[in-house]
Amino acid sequence: MASGVRINEDEVVELAEMFRLMSDPTRLKIILACLDQPVSVGATAEMLAISPSLVSHHLRLLRAARLLTADRRGRQVFYMVGDPHIRSMLTDMVDHVAEGGAEGSETEIIEGA
Repeated sequence: MASGVRINEDEVVELAEMFRLMSDPTRLKIILACLDQPVSVGATAEMLAISPSLVSHHLRLLRAARLLTADRRGRQVFYMVGDPHIRSMLTDMVDHVAEGGAEGSETEIIEGA
């Protein structure tokens, strides 16, 4: 790769899968809800106004991709973004989107790019 980033083909596939998972608005909301503190399935479902079974389905995918970690406390499982790389990337992107306001509306589309 020309950028100087060293990553093998398997890692490219894994990274693409992570971005694919985060591209779903519901899954992204779930991840963002788990940024600052551990959140249970029920609390996440209530927060996002979706069924606990749908939340559980998304959480299963996010855990498999190592985007979230789980911590069992008695009968409940709490989920959070445990990896500092994921946390940093998401908070940076949220900050980027938040600061884009008026600047983003002036962006030109360059033909042929």
